[in-house]
Amino acid sequence: MTELVFYEKPGCIGNKQQKAILRKLGISLEVRDILSETWTSESLRFFFGDKAISAWFNESAPRVKSGEIDIDHLNEAEALRLMVEQPILIKRPLMIYQSLKQSGFTVGPVLDYLGVYLNESQKVESCPMQDEPCETVP
Repeated sequence: MTELVFYEKPGCIGNKQQKAILRKLGISLEVRDILSETWTSESLRFFFGDKAISAWFNESAPRVKSGEIDIDHLNEAEALRLMVEQPILIKRPLMIYQSLKQSGFTVGPVLDYLGVYLNESQKVESCPMQDEPCETVP
């Protein structure tokens, strides 16, 4: 079976929970650090599909959470430039399975293809550490 490439922020509790769900389903993971990857606008764009630009962003990132970056008023080029410069802004996880890509641990092409269906008790899309700064890695 092909491994699922899973880009995470090391130490992220939400990503840890997401990986546990996938492993429990027997899905093999190749885990990579989203913050140390060398991203380009082109390499990032395919993860977002037809989602609204605001859905590309990690809403727990300090600059988003504080309102310093207004994700509702960015165009595609601006959004991608910001994420290339500051990968902490990218909605996590980014996942690749074969030719499929997606951002976020929610309904999307990768999880759909793998048969991963989350129920209401598995709310692992948003950050469980809302009061902690996103840049801190335990």
